Amino acid sequence: MSKSVEAKRAISSGITSQGSVWANLKVLITGGSGFIGGHLCQRLCDEGSEVHATSRRQRATAGKGPIWWQADMADLTAVRRMLAAVRPDIVFHLAGSVGASPDVALVLPTYQSHLSSTVNVLLGATEVGVRRIILADSYDVPGESEPTPSSPYAAAKWAASGYGRMFHRLYQTPVLILRPFTTYGPAQAATKLIPSVTLSLLKGEAPKVSSGRRMADWVYIGDVIEGFLAAAMSLEIGSNTIDLGSGSLVSIRDIVTTLVEVVGSQVEPLFGALPDRPAEYELAAETAAAATTLGWRATTPLESGLRRTVEWYRQSAEARSSQLTNGHD
Repeated sequence: MSKSVEAKRAISSGITSQGSVWANLKVLITGGSGFIGGHLCQRLCDEGSEVHATSRRQRATAGKGPIWWQADMADLTAVRRMLAAVRPDIVFHLAGSVGASPDVALVLPTYQSHLSSTVNVLLGATEVGVRRIILADSYDVPGESEPTPSSPYAAAKWAASGYGRMFHRLYQTPVLILRPFTTYGPAQAATKLIPSVTLSLLKGEAPKVSSGRRMADWVYIGDVIEGFLAAAMSLEIGSNTIDLGSGSLVSIRDIVTTLVEVVGSQVEPLFGALPDRPAEYELAAETAAAATTLGWRATTPLESGLRRTVEWYRQSAEARSSQLTNGHD
């Protein structure tokens, strides 16, 4: 029996020892250049998987990194062509622009990057017969208590998850939908709260933040990646969306205060310097489904995750400073 066949049978028979099967699998990660996608690419490359990843712009395949495909996932022809060429065992669909602004100018871009792209991936993956499709939902998606989306992004993600459930029900497409909560960690975009505050503090500058009253469920990127891997190996598919979060709410003010302590800064953050964003949900993850279905829980304590994150940005800043210094020598 070939390793590829053995790996595929391992998924269908419920073998969940990831180390014994990942090296035999071909994986496609759409949006591989994003925050979660980048960490997932690295982890699966380290596991020995044949990793293919998509990006809107051209990227060079190097060393043991992923095999890059330049593709617009809103282009059905391009998606079909790529899936037919790769024929992955598992698809992690993470592509799409990020941003929860209610701006009307975002209606079409989010529709194309989230809804059109998801339908295209579901259709193409169903046609080639992949073993598992993992869709990434968002905690911005409205719930039963507030059924109206708060932004074009939330509306597009809401509809995309609906298509995922429909494909499972009507066409038996092996879809599982995950909903990561407020994910943080190394290599996140500098515009996000934790990197922005951290970089300001490392420079000795006072970070400008909102009032800090908003509460969120913060989950470390390493834990989220473990959740995605567990989902890919789970026998569970279908209509239920599984939350990936800690189940606890912590305010932005507490996060910023902890970052000040971790960095060891004497700088006072400027709370209230930026406006609070309206109509944002304060929602904690429902952790029971992930525990029972995936055997997953967030295990990284918040302070520990923040310390790891700060250390990564500290080392990155030192490396950049060293490169600049050496460049002037």
